Amino acid sequence: MTAPKITILFYSTYGTNHAIAEAAAEAARAAGAEVRLRRAAETAPRAVVESQEAWAAQLEKMKDIPEVQVDDMVWADGYFLSVPTRYGAAPSQVQAFIDTLGGAWSEGKLANKTFTATTSAGNTHGGQETTLMALNRMAIHWGAIIVAPGYADPIKFEDGGNPYGYSAIGGKFDETGAKSVAFQARRLVEMTRRLVAG
Repeated sequence: MTAPKITILFYSTYGTNHAIAEAAAEAARAAGAEVRLRRAAETAPRAVVESQEAWAAQLEKMKDIPEVQVDDMVWADGYFLSVPTRYGAAPSQVQAFIDTLGGAWSEGKLANKTFTATTSAGNTHGGQETTLMALNRMAIHWGAIIVAPGYADPIKFEDGGNPYGYSAIGGKFDETGAKSVAFQARRLVEMTRRLVAG
């Protein structure tokens, strides 16, 4: 049986979404997927990044993870995105990459693939759901197939209950969050496997 190919794309300023992406990659591999873990390129000016010690340290921590390329999206059978919310939407670093996908999109190279997303915010009502809905709307334009966690596992009643995707709050990615992300990643792999098996 062919292993589903999953690209896990994340952007992380202080480490939360990096941790989520690593947990998703581990769970997806355990579920039998071939995984590419990729990060969105940092587009903020270096001086701005270096003005915050935690931001600069996180960028250094991720330096060995390849920056995402269009080929990583074309290669995949499914996508797992993890990004912080910025005013209820994806951060500009992620949007800058998404804006390079016009050619692949127009050729149908992003269509008929699975898609799921997670996010984080500093507080409970910090824009998580609008961020996830915006990401889903983008994937719908591609012709992708949304694989939301819904309430398909009891963990969703323990993790804060966001049916659109896991949401970390206040930079806290705990054991419950890790279980929720693992469920969401496994669900993505299972649905992708069904799709590619035909």
